[in-house]
Amino acid sequence: MKRIVIVGATSGIGLETAKRFIGKGWRVGVAGRRIEPLEELHALAPDRVEYQTLDVTSDDAPQRLEELIERLGGMELYLHCSGIGYRNIELDPALEVATLRTNGEGFVRMVTAAFGWFRAHGGGHLAVISSIAGTRGLGSSPAYSATKRMQNTYIDALAQLSHMERLNIRLTDIRPGFVSTPLLNKANHYPMLMPVGRVADRIVRALECRRRRIVIDRRYAVLVFFWRLLPEWLWERLNVRTTV
Repeated sequence: MKRIVIVGATSGIGLETAKRFIGKGWRVGVAGRRIEPLEELHALAPDRVEYQTLDVTSDDAPQRLEELIERLGGMELYLHCSGIGYRNIELDPALEVATLRTNGEGFVRMVTAAFGWFRAHGGGHLAVISSIAGTRGLGSSPAYSATKRMQNTYIDALAQLSHMERLNIRLTDIRPGFVSTPLLNKANHYPMLMPVGRVADRIVRALECRRRRIVIDRRYAVLVFFWRLLPEWLWERLNVRTTV
């Protein structure tokens, strides 16, 4: 029976993706800060679901991850869904630093722990939910954009490291556009907003196919292709005021 660990499974994309892997009969380890959603996932299949509370910004998070993996009996796939983001045109430093801690420090803490586990256990598949925001800096969400760019680059570096060391570790970088999750401010308008269930379905398919990189969905893939072609002077004059 295949085994997956999902960190950030208490809401949004992580929660919906966990439900789908449970429905497919996998053994699923779920982790996050809030225990109630984890207990609800456990109740869906008590014989196949293990759970662990953890905070990716805490030093003990890798140890808690290790405990979850042990109870699950190992893992073939690690999926990192934990992340936060804010529309912060006022540049409130508290919001910017909080984003850096979760999307930067917390991301590195957990992804290196998962990579290290796979390195020590003969390989595996490591996947992360980043964002199309990593492809260009969004003026309304500086720290969010910057940390997502860092995540994209970090996964690229780990993919190269895996080849350098001839490790059997596959990397997947999943880059959604606007998804209807609690991360978004409901007072704002989001173009091409996608239902979280549909996004979770696409993520499951991408992971089963072991894709290296995927933008969700096709409309966003086209959008990213063209906005990357924009010259810097034109991009800086665009009014992009929402968080991806």
